[in-house]
Amino acid sequence: MQDQLIEKVMDEIKKRMETAAGPAAAAEETVKAAVNPGITEFVGTAIGDTIGLVIANVDPILHEKMKIDPKYRSIGILGARTGAGPHIMAADEAVKATNTEIVAIELARDTKGGAGHGSLIIFGAEEVSDARRAIEVALKELDRTFGDVYANDAGHLELQYTARASYAINKAFGAPVGKAFGLIVGAPAAIGVLMADTAVKTASVEVVGYASPAGGTSYSNEVILMVTGDSGAVRQSVISAREVGKKLLEAMAGPAPSATTPYI
Repeated sequence: MQDQLIEKVMDEIKKRMETAAGPAAAAEETVKAAVNPGITEFVGTAIGDTIGLVIANVDPILHEKMKIDPKYRSIGILGARTGAGPHIMAADEAVKATNTEIVAIELARDTKGGAGHGSLIIFGAEEVSDARRAIEVALKELDRTFGDVYANDAGHLELQYTARASYAINKAFGAPVGKAFGLIVGAPAAIGVLMADTAVKTASVEVVGYASPAGGTSYSNEVILMVTGDSGAVRQSVISAREVGKKLLEAMAGPAPSATTPYI
């Protein structure tokens, strides 16, 4: 009887140890994935197949071909296969927090994440420490800016909002610096059209831009609306577009959860 009792206690202890080991093992794998590969230019990785790099002194020939202002001898590089909207918003926060400038923003046609774009964002800096810091800030911000990205097998939605746009948003979308800005993306494009109409009908906002598969995108199957105006109105227009977009996307292919945690 006593032996059976001891055996039960040992089994329970073993089960608890295995349960505790699960999260620890997952955390260990995450740490391993972010280990520096032994390259000094490496800064880190993040959600969306994102990588952050820095070059302390760009080769003069490449510097010229990239058309970078001569005063910026160092650059930060933020690249990803999915989530162009979240990356631009994260870059905007990085510019606000550092002494850097956005040199270039390019949206690649990359459908790994669904119907949309990948991205390449280049920061220019006079000091390599500023370039590195900008990449660090952007990588950290991505967990937040992916919060209102929703996806299922049928497509995806991207919603972004900031009360004060800075130079990354200005360069990418032509939005006024210092004003509230909202980004509304719906894929497939049919959903994006209705989301855009809902957004402008819900609140008094100014349309900064509109992009569709054959105009303003890399022929991706999505519609993108960019709005500015009063912060409360912009936020409300984005929220209304999100609600109708989620209903439509989920009607096509079931639940479309947030990539992380919604922030708008």
